[in-house]
Amino acid sequence: MTKNGFFLLLGITSVILTGCDTPDSEQVRQRQHLPEPSFVADPQRGDALFHAHCARCHGEKGTGTDQGPPLMHHVYRPGHHADLTFHWAIKDGVRQHHWHFGNMPPIADVSPQRAEHIIAYVRREQRNAGIR
Repeated sequence: MTKNGFFLLLGITSVILTGCDTPDSEQVRQRQHLPEPSFVADPQRGDALFHAHCARCHGEKGTGTDQGPPLMHHVYRPGHHADLTFHWAIKDGVRQHHWHFGNMPPIADVSPQRAEHIIAYVRREQRNAGIR
């Protein structure tokens, strides 16, 4: 085997072996911005967190402002935007797609646990508004 052939084989082997290394569930949860499975969200805590981190753009009641879309809208119902998409939006931000408010930046100081409280609050308010 030539020297170049050896290094090619070595490179291919390392790529294959790297692909076999699967992340553990904790790494997946962290990447997805999810709290631990036993975490229980509290909509009351979410209310305060929503008002501290989200209301400026999404409105006091989640009905939107001139800076952000209404979360009390059928487009954000669980069947169209799963809870995971809210986690991703908080972690990574969101490119403008349904509305014309511009891109949403990441919200760096909202942990997965805080996000889960906020989502519980938003979902409760959506149910109260008849959005299912």
